[in-house]
Amino acid sequence: MTQTSGTVTWLTQEAYDQLKEELDHLSGPARIEIAKKIEAAREEGDLKENAGYHAAKEEQGKQEARIRQLEQLLRHARVGEAPPDDGVVEPGMVVTVAFDGDEDDTMTFLMASREYVTADIETYSPQSPLGSGVLGKKAGEEAEYELPNGRTARVKILDAKPYKG
Repeated sequence: MTQTSGTVTWLTQEAYDQLKEELDHLSGPARIEIAKKIEAAREEGDLKENAGYHAAKEEQGKQEARIRQLEQLLRHARVGEAPPDDGVVEPGMVVTVAFDGDEDDTMTFLMASREYVTADIETYSPQSPLGSGVLGKKAGEEAEYELPNGRTARVKILDAKPYKG
C-alpha cells in the first residue's frame, strides 16, 4: 500500500520489502544478465543492423529507468502500518463500489499508488478520477467523480477493507 504526500511516499513494510527486492534484483543479477546479452550481440558484428543488440540496449534503458524510479521512491519512503479496518476509503483499502446505485453493476479495486500495481486486483490511485471521488468516503456513502469526457458519474461505496496482499 502506498500513499503519496508531496515527495514522501507512505508504504507498508510489505510493500517496501517487495519494491526493495525488485530494486536489488534489477540492480544486481538482472543488470549482469542484460550486460551479457549486449556483449553477446556485440560479438555478432555490425551493430547498425543487429536487432538483438538494439533490443538488448532498449531493454537495458527501460531497466535503468525502473531502477532510478525505485531508488527515488524508496529514498523518500516512510514505512507505516496498514490502514485501520474502519470502512473509510483510503490507500491500502480494497474498495467495492456500485455504479449509479445499481448493486448488480459493481467493481472491486485496490486503492493504491501505481507503484503498487498487483496482478491480483485492479488498482486505482488516489489521484485518479474514481480514486479521488471515493477517497475519505465510508461504506454506504455515495460519491461523484468526473469522467474523462467531462460527464459526472456516481458510485455507492459498498465496502472498504484493508488489503491483505
